[in-house]
Amino acid sequence: MKVLLAQINTTVGDFEGNFRLLEQAYKEALDQGVDLLIFPEQALPGYPAEDLLEREDFIASAESYEDRVVALTQGHSTAIILGNLTRRQQVDYGKPIYNSAILIEEGKVVGRQHKALLPTYDVFDEARYFEPGSAHQVLEFRGRKLGLAVCEDAWNEEGFWPERLYQRDPIQELAQAGADLLIVISASPYSIGRGLFRQEMLASLAKKHAVELIYCNLVGGNTTLVFDGESLIFDRKGQLIVQGKKFQEERISVDLSALPSPIEAVREGDALEAYRALVLGTQDYLGKTGFKKAVIGLSGGIDSTLVAVVAQEALGAENVIGVSMPSRYSSEGSKTDAELLAKNLGIQYLSLPIESIFSSALKTLEPAFKDLPEDVTEENLQARSRGLILMAMSNKLGALLLTTGNKSELAVGYCTLYGDMCGGLAVISDVPKILVYDMCRQINEVRGREVIPVSVIEKPPSAELRPDQVDQDSLPEYEVLDDILFNYVEKGKSPDEIIDLGYDPETVERMLRLVNLNEYKRQQAAPGIRITTKAFGPGRKFPIVQRFPTRRKDIPET
Repeated sequence: MKVLLAQINTTVGDFEGNFRLLEQAYKEALDQGVDLLIFPEQALPGYPAEDLLEREDFIASAESYEDRVVALTQGHSTAIILGNLTRRQQVDYGKPIYNSAILIEEGKVVGRQHKALLPTYDVFDEARYFEPGSAHQVLEFRGRKLGLAVCEDAWNEEGFWPERLYQRDPIQELAQAGADLLIVISASPYSIGRGLFRQEMLASLAKKHAVELIYCNLVGGNTTLVFDGESLIFDRKGQLIVQGKKFQEERISVDLSALPSPIEAVREGDALEAYRALVLGTQDYLGKTGFKKAVIGLSGGIDSTLVAVVAQEALGAENVIGVSMPSRYSSEGSKTDAELLAKNLGIQYLSLPIESIFSSALKTLEPAFKDLPEDVTEENLQARSRGLILMAMSNKLGALLLTTGNKSELAVGYCTLYGDMCGGLAVISDVPKILVYDMCRQINEVRGREVIPVSVIEKPPSAELRPDQVDQDSLPEYEVLDDILFNYVEKGKSPDEIIDLGYDPETVERMLRLVNLNEYKRQQAAPGIRITTKAFGPGRKFPIVQRFPTRRKDIPET
């Protein structure tokens, strides 16, 4: 039996565009004499469709376009496994639709497998929309017994989770029912380390149940999520025999009657892999929302530098505008670094000093600020002067403004609302500061030249909003800060547990207090591209107004 995996890049709600992707893949499958063409989870409506799934017209469109997919197979021997929603026929309770893998053959739907395990953690909220499937059944196809599963149904393998979330094990159910070929269709979003974990878990399933396992994953960016593709095929011993490409569309063909030899998985380092995710996420965010150009405030610092490099690779140099907006506190080095970067990247470059705007604002506010000392207010006025210029350029030129704040700064509020937080996409808002530096160093290595001026990488980080300012005037060293934040935000450790790791109690308490206090800023921030296991935004829901004590010593005895 010859199978073809269509690792495609779909857009949520673009039924016509998604159908054309399916149609093109089917034509290729016919040309190759393929028996079974496999698409990712929710390939027809796009994933995640969120509250669009509650609209009757959206559900009806999914049904209508499914009929068109079914019609493609009329009179042909190539069958399809399609990811789509399925309407429940009688709804006295529960949700009106399932998340389904659908087997289509010769103009008919011959089987539907509904997703049983509906994730509600992190960025997922599937139980809000879908009814869980009640049973997993084996389907006969070309002499094979197919076990179909949808994404999370395969993510309950014992031994891979500190705490299993589900009592059911759909893969076990399929194996016990006699499946000799497992096919998992998926929309599994990227995060650092996810690919290796996914490979090891799926390999364990194939080996444990002594079955061949095919895993077809979605690729592309949809809002904050990036789907990395990397579809996989394993033999009955759990050995990897096919690995799809990461971050790009691909057709993957294999003849199950003559399996290829086992291979070693190709793995990039975390920094380069995450960088590629940012590029794809940026490219698709702009492309799928209709933007062709981007504008970026270039400070000469490491963060805006990385955003500019991502934008140049994602959109092309001709579609990126870099704007330097020096103030009275900007160093000559920062100004020359911004200009040199723009030259190295070949992007458009403008220098628009903010001194006149800043001075005018100070003069206007003199009556209100009379006899009051300068403080962070004057620093924020500079950031907001820059935001004014950048948003004006975005409006006039129809170019999306990309914000340049990293995860470390966003975590502790080292950013200005309506200033440097202005924009439509926060490209590196899930990239810790230390990872920003790692990415920049490796970009130079991969490109074989100094695209990013070495002075940008080597100089102490600074917002340059007051004389001789550096970030460490207000924050601990970024190595320390990033580890504290990793343990708090991603690992969910308590302040006391972090202190027990050897960190200064006062530093931990101060930083975590800043994280909690600045939730109001993050809830007003532009959407950001997720690359870690716990990004700010949809995957981390914390109240702005709350008074929960941070340490055990502050919690009353009961």
